[in-house]
Amino acid sequence: MTMMKSKTEYLTFNTSTRRAFINITPQVAKIVAESGVKEGLCLVNAMHISASVFINDDESGLHQDFDRWLEKLAPYSPDSYLHNRTGEDNADAHLKRQVMGREVVVAITNGRLDFGPWEQIFYGEFDGRRQKRVLVKVIGE
Repeated sequence: MTMMKSKTEYLTFNTSTRRAFINITPQVAKIVAESGVKEGLCLVNAMHISASVFINDDESGLHQDFDRWLEKLAPYSPDSYLHNRTGEDNADAHLKRQVMGREVVVAITNGRLDFGPWEQIFYGEFDGRRQKRVLVKVIGE
């Protein structure tokens, strides 16, 4: 009988810019390896409502396209959003997070993240310059 294993880790980010995209695949892969799970799932989720975790290609032009596209969809404009009447200036960051997503789940096969071609895991920051966490939860056998 195989025993179910689990491992929980937290990654912490504090970007120097308001918006950033960070490839976190190496950190997540290390946690998966340390877990000892050979077959299972890895959940990675942003634990803040103005940040995102998503899977895509690690190509700088694409990341610039994401940034420009998101800025067109929800421009940083402190006076334009009802949410900002609460004293915040980050309504655009909440909207960007909603578009880019909260979390990803990746299969673990033979002890490794089981990606398609070019897939990588990214942390998307939309209201940076302060500390935020990402949960990595590995479950399997």
